[in-house]
Amino acid sequence: MGVIIDSSVSSVLIAGERRGEGVSRILERVEAACGQTEAALSAVTVVELTHGIYRAKTDADRKRRETFVEELLVAMAVHPLTLEVARLGGRIHGEQMGRGITIDFPDLIIGVTALHLGFDVVTANVRHFQRVPGLNVLAI
Repeated sequence: MGVIIDSSVSSVLIAGERRGEGVSRILERVEAACGQTEAALSAVTVVELTHGIYRAKTDADRKRRETFVEELLVAMAVHPLTLEVARLGGRIHGEQMGRGITIDFPDLIIGVTALHLGFDVVTANVRHFQRVPGLNVLAI
């Protein structure tokens, strides 16, 4: 068992980076909230974090974000978008859309990556991930 850490703007990783927290401090907070467990990322999280590097308004912000992402990638496993994850995501997205429930694509992929692995998702955006049936969502 483990956790996939969400990266959205108001959530764990980006909010921590914006507060100037280092990767080790963020992982300590995750461990305090979840216990000692494997903490990992979805590949879509790497896309979101890399996007943030190139949206930085100053060179100093860009460098700080780049350093943060590199430290994060050394410290954590990144789980890819596999065929199995893609098919699970397509099924859940289709079923939920049929019920009138919309799931943003990044949240869908992060959530189904966790489901596929038997992991939970750690996030500050609990409501977004509760739209993924069967997913255990932990608030931090």
